[in-house]
Amino acid sequence: MAAGKYLKDFRIISLVAIVVLLAILDYHYGLHMGVEFAGGTDIPITLQTAVNPSEMATITGILQQRLSTFGLKQIQVTGIGNSQVQVEIPTVSPSEINSTIQIINSQGIFQGIINGQQAINGSSILSGSVGAAQPIESGGNVTWQVNFYINTNAAEKFAKVAFGQANKPIYFFLDRPTSAVMLLNSSLVQGNLTLSKTSEITLLQNTLALKGSDIPLKTYNPGQNYSSIYAFLNSSRSKYNTVILAFNTPNVLVQDANSLNYTLLFHTAQNMTPAIGVVQSNVTSTEDIVNSWPAVGLLSAPILNAGVTNGNISQGYIISGAAPTTLPLPAKIAYADNQSKTISSILQGGALPVLVIVGTPTITPPTIGSKFEGVSIIALIIAVFAISAVIVLRYRKAFLIAPILLTTFAELFIILSIIGLIGTIDLSAVAGIIAVIGTGVDAQIIITDELLVAHGSDPHMIKTRLGDAFYIVWADAALLVIAMMPLFFTTSLISVIGFSESTIIGALLGAFITRPTYGSIISKHYSK
Repeated sequence: MAAGKYLKDFRIISLVAIVVLLAILDYHYGLHMGVEFAGGTDIPITLQTAVNPSEMATITGILQQRLSTFGLKQIQVTGIGNSQVQVEIPTVSPSEINSTIQIINSQGIFQGIINGQQAINGSSILSGSVGAAQPIESGGNVTWQVNFYINTNAAEKFAKVAFGQANKPIYFFLDRPTSAVMLLNSSLVQGNLTLSKTSEITLLQNTLALKGSDIPLKTYNPGQNYSSIYAFLNSSRSKYNTVILAFNTPNVLVQDANSLNYTLLFHTAQNMTPAIGVVQSNVTSTEDIVNSWPAVGLLSAPILNAGVTNGNISQGYIISGAAPTTLPLPAKIAYADNQSKTISSILQGGALPVLVIVGTPTITPPTIGSKFEGVSIIALIIAVFAISAVIVLRYRKAFLIAPILLTTFAELFIILSIIGLIGTIDLSAVAGIIAVIGTGVDAQIIITDELLVAHGSDPHMIKTRLGDAFYIVWADAALLVIAMMPLFFTTSLISVIGFSESTIIGALLGAFITRPTYGSIISKHYSK
């Protein structure tokens, strides 16, 4: 039978059309390779509490938005089960990995507080309105700023809270701790030209004030009697559950807080130190404010001018800050750029509904990834030729080599294309593909056996025997899909999900596309 007869079969035409279409899509969009092959970093995340599918979709969407906004390319965020998330980033740079972890760790709760009252929050920000400005250099100092707009209802609320508060600061917080107490070494309270130490402590307490959610500030001198602090912590356990403190806090205080079952939130001395400045509040007077305080998430504290405190409604706002003055100029620029990008990406992504715990990143250098890729390709080719050899040796018919190789390589190409276009090709996916190719030999033996038994019979008998063969092939595929479904939907291991995904795709593809094509080719050959 001429080759043209084969190409008139709709099953063969369908397989060729699918291969051509996917080849075009692969060329246009490219395949997404996992970090095992392309190099990069896997970051495992555990959710503090289990979530439902809707909440998991929200969490992965927020993280995807945050990290994409930050500038990472081909970021992959995958929800696993009901309490695990896997983040893949195409970088092994320690600084970018640390920045990514910082973004992930952020709960993303933004608040603007005026005189102890919340004026705006993150839910007020208009989608798509957040923008990070380029770092501004002036006189050796480098500043950063993030612009955003809020909705009308939020703007009306802000106008009410800000009314009459001219020349007062609005404190912009990101992930301000809740139900928390701060223990601060008094040596970090320096006083300045206009403030005594006592006045500075009062200023810090005012900065931490929020109606219904104050953060009490307790200062101590190393070596003093800490009984009063213990007494406060003991009497406040029903209201507070977290203690903010420095890594070098005296062991006695750490042990006291632990014994009372507080959660300890440690920070460096630098983060615990408030940045206090003096600003010109009007023509004749100045105002002492806390410009930033990393330990409590204080980003900046711009002064409210009279134009936004007279009841007028405004929807545009700016968060700004400055790079540490101790850094060299290039480092200041890098710091400011990272700060503005990080904050804008968190604000754009929104707040996470649950707390997250970031695990230890797994780094795969690109050089090792390329070796993995080469070994995987060799393994796939060996699997295909091994199956072909088994079939040929069993039946000792050279004709079978071409249809086996054609359909098996086509199946391999289609599976890789589908996974690479809509997901990520990783080692687990390749393992699943090899397993599917291996199980494919069963289907080919069943089809071939039935056709050889019917060889020389009338076309009706050949069609009947082929139908019997495909009943078994489809039943096997259905059982394989059913067996993989629990792994696909309930597992907390992303490697098992990749394996089950490729196995399911391969089983369905084999049952409905490549095995029928194989059967069509050899049935036409033996019906001559």
